[in-house]
Amino acid sequence: GFSVGCVVFGAMAGNLLAGPVADKFGRKNTLIVVAALFTISATWSALATGYTEFIIARIIGGIGIGGAILIAPIYIAEIAPPKLRGSLVSFNQLNIVIGISVAYFSNYFLINMEGESWRWMLGVEAIPALIYFLSLWTVPKSPRWLIQKLNKIELARKILSRIGGEEYAEITIQEIQRGVDKKEEKGKLADILKSKYATIMIIALGIAFFQQITGINAIFYYAPTIFEQAGGSTDSSFLQAIVVGLTNLVFTLVAIWLIDRLGRKPLLLIGTTCMTIALLMATYAFNSATYDFNETTLEKVNDQDVKMALAELNGNSYDGQAVLFEAVQERLNEAQFLVFKRNEITNFIQINATLVLIAILLYVASFAISLGPVMWTLISEIFPSKIKGIAISVVGFFNSLVSFSVTQVFPWELSNLGPTLTFAIYALLSFCAILFVYKFVIETKGRTLEEVEELLIRN
Repeated sequence: GFSVGCVVFGAMAGNLLAGPVADKFGRKNTLIVVAALFTISATWSALATGYTEFIIARIIGGIGIGGAILIAPIYIAEIAPPKLRGSLVSFNQLNIVIGISVAYFSNYFLINMEGESWRWMLGVEAIPALIYFLSLWTVPKSPRWLIQKLNKIELARKILSRIGGEEYAEITIQEIQRGVDKKEEKGKLADILKSKYATIMIIALGIAFFQQITGINAIFYYAPTIFEQAGGSTDSSFLQAIVVGLTNLVFTLVAIWLIDRLGRKPLLLIGTTCMTIALLMATYAFNSATYDFNETTLEKVNDQDVKMALAELNGNSYDGQAVLFEAVQERLNEAQFLVFKRNEITNFIQINATLVLIAILLYVASFAISLGPVMWTLISEIFPSKIKGIAISVVGFFNSLVSFSVTQVFPWELSNLGPTLTFAIYALLSFCAILFVYKFVIETKGRTLEEVEELLIRN
């Protein structure tokens, strides 16, 4: 319900606030505040004595999520040497994946605790949040922010010397200063609409759009439902969903290894192509499925009224959900038909479940080496300092909005369009992502942030 959804709305607010705050007060200081919000949210959620308190605490955590997911990649990109920037920024995505996996397993052990186990599930988040908060005090400030916003060149030099030596520090400072030689006013929201930033905004909004519209979060959230649609039991479906999570983790590690070797654009092209193939495989599997009515399958129906109404279909077989729904709808009232779609349809499906599993795992693996980590790497690299804060907030908010929309629509698609058409739609969108990457995305591998800016704007 809203107790879950409020986190998403908090994250959207965090998206909008994070960029301007990070520009004004610095990346490090913003992340320290974010870590404090995580700690407060986890502790307050666990100790909340009323619904209103609980919702406020969850929204605070959502704001932290929205801030961290945008500012952490920017900070890493601004402090990392060009040859390592892609892999280091991708660690942000890896840590998100690890965090989700750790949360799943910790909840598995905490769920059987006596009393209100949900309080422990939420409260345990305060431990890593507090470690994060304390650790952030030991990291240096972004040298680019120090020069671009405060003109603290000597402090930036010390930080850069620690990272790559004095020669690296001098070269990097010259690059940064070259980018700020022209005195520019502070970036405003209207600036991102200027023609000279058009290419950057097209790349950023396009990648943010395709990262979510191709259905990744729907796959993660509803993996058990998808596998049940493929004829699996509830237990086996959740086991397969765990395998999906592990696949995401392993191939995010692969992406970290490849991103500074192959580059951003090749990974995106390979990943989106394989995603399209995987979604077409799933489309084929569901399209080839048959739905058989016999004594064995009818016996599995739990709703007795539905079972009696469908008894006259005994001996029939249907190719595809559309034909099946037409036959079933003639024999059930509206409420019964809804029960059938939600709970009983998997009893009748005959499908190549192995092919569905392979398709989903290929899809997740392909996303994990491409749109997952590469989007955040690109977003952290392509914006010039003048508009970085406001632009990253707009793109982050847009990404969250598309993600929220997809997860809301996906259950409706499965129930009303059927899995065949649903996966076909996502396959088409993935194909569009290939065309977009080929046409618009530039390669940033090995370039300094200032070189990327020159490539996109000044040239």
